[in-house]
Amino acid sequence: MLTDEEIAELSTDERRQLMKRLAAPLEDILPSETWLRRTREIRVVVLTGGAVLLVPWVAYLAFSLPRRYVAHNWDKTWVGFDLLLLTLMVLTSVLGYHRRQMVMLTAFATGVLLLCDAWFDVMTSNDVDRTWSLVTALLIELPVAVMLITGPMQMLRLVAARLWALDKGEHAWQVRIPLPSDADMAVHRNRRGSTAHS
Repeated sequence: MLTDEEIAELSTDERRQLMKRLAAPLEDILPSETWLRRTREIRVVVLTGGAVLLVPWVAYLAFSLPRRYVAHNWDKTWVGFDLLLLTLMVLTSVLGYHRRQMVMLTAFATGVLLLCDAWFDVMTSNDVDRTWSLVTALLIELPVAVMLITGPMQMLRLVAARLWALDKGEHAWQVRIPLPSDADMAVHRNRRGSTAHS
């Protein structure tokens, strides 16, 4: 067992290697390595296919949609959207107050919804309401959205730095922080309960 003094003497790279070896092996927390690989592959295929199909769809909409359109359920659409936004704001506040890691997801999602809210408010407003929409977007929605989106980015950097995945002064986007894979360096358990390094 390493003492606190021995750990303090470890270099950054030695600490990083120790953290990787002490991480819980994937077979202890996932159904199987095959499940992890297939899930990742399915997500990549779905997102890549969606992106490819979205390009011609956006081009089609750009040329075919009318400039003016009478929308049905306009009131229910906006009330539903704002209820979703309210729910995420409350969840973000509660999770932030209790210092739960899930706050990163809800904060980021709330920020994205605020960007959408500002965009649609400005783009769908008439001449009378446009000034108010611009003022609220520029002074409230966009600054709060930036705060909610950059906060989780800073938290991710802090978590990565604390786990020795980043060196001092590096940003999270500069270093490849790997997602769990079957190539992890964690010490794996064999069937008899002893440990073996893979």
